[in-house]
Amino acid sequence: MRKYLCLPFFLSILIFTSSGCATLRHPVPQDLIGKVRVSGMPEIRAVLGVPNPELQKNLIEAITGDKPGDYSVDGKEDRVYPMLSISGGSANGAYGAGLLKGWSDTGTRPKFKVVTGVSTGAITAPFAFLGKEYDDVMMKLYTTMSTKDVMRPKGPLQALFGDSFASNKPLAREISRYITDDMLGKIADEHRSGRRLFVGTALLDSQRFVAWDMGAIAVRGDKALFRKIILASASIPMIFPPVYIHVEADGKVYDEMHVDGGTITQVFTIYKILENAEEGARAMNIDMKKLGIDPAKIKGKYYIIRNGYVNPGYKVAKDTIASIAERSFDTMINYQGIGDTYRIYAFMQQRGNDYNLAFIPGDFRPVSKEDFDPQAMKALFDRGYQDAVKGYDWHKTPPGLEPKDN
Repeated sequence: MRKYLCLPFFLSILIFTSSGCATLRHPVPQDLIGKVRVSGMPEIRAVLGVPNPELQKNLIEAITGDKPGDYSVDGKEDRVYPMLSISGGSANGAYGAGLLKGWSDTGTRPKFKVVTGVSTGAITAPFAFLGKEYDDVMMKLYTTMSTKDVMRPKGPLQALFGDSFASNKPLAREISRYITDDMLGKIADEHRSGRRLFVGTALLDSQRFVAWDMGAIAVRGDKALFRKIILASASIPMIFPPVYIHVEADGKVYDEMHVDGGTITQVFTIYKILENAEEGARAMNIDMKKLGIDPAKIKGKYYIIRNGYVNPGYKVAKDTIASIAERSFDTMINYQGIGDTYRIYAFMQQRGNDYNLAFIPGDFRPVSKEDFDPQAMKALFDRGYQDAVKGYDWHKTPPGLEPKDN
């Protein structure tokens, strides 16, 4: 996918900057950003920076619905929630998928209170949320998929004068194959029990990150929207067309342009949403302590799967615009992902939460013959599986912050 970006991307910028046949859009006006809602479903998402009382109330209910013994309590009598965040990484998502399956097979993988995913992590997240039962489906997806199952190239004129260089219809078909009515029903059941599944997209017009409550959408039974959001989260801008979501405000319908959540962040946790929930509870005059909730007594044991590398990799870039573009894009994405692990770590340190990071070993770099090479992806899956079965040594700090031996 990254290789596919290079030459058309830079040619279109240099030669066709002012070209194109834009479709007629009805974007959300700036003064309505905080008011728009998906029709009839006000509780299904959080646009970060925009309070959503319905979703905040939903989160409070998720915490009050815990039964004794559902989650562990530490020595300070703090309730500890295991939480999983899965990053973007395109074909490298095979490593995280293998790690999850191997973790299941050791019998030590927890039942996560919250699962979040971005890009390829958004594709993995529903499997991870439902647990071992869906490991084999996840394995099949990440070890048999090839480039033709993800994208279809457009013709030169269609690409240069359209909204993308490739069609994402093949990926949409793959998503439709595994997001079935049965899977949606099981996600809805887990949501009702108090667990939460979030997927992130990037809202281009307002440059905001959107966290979608996929369990709430499953409860609504909207399979088409569920599939569309996963597709949007994995739709790299310019490579794939954006995904449009219809929203309403003041009786009018608008369209939002959503793309890969990795445009803003490669991995996310729900701490910003939880902070908003606390603020929302105060705004709604809800006494959380009377409901048996003391935010200071709730801790997270966070597991972050970084579907990528944290150390530099060597690859000679040719002195051509295509090769330089490819190498630059890879470098930007890699270091953005590393920066995200630092950002999350800083928050965990503030709140006293438990930080656990996994990433692809730097000495394991299978050669790919195409963007989504089944053989390379199977090798990544197998390595992730073996790393987990042997007992993955989760990193307690981001790369470069490891404690030094005295």
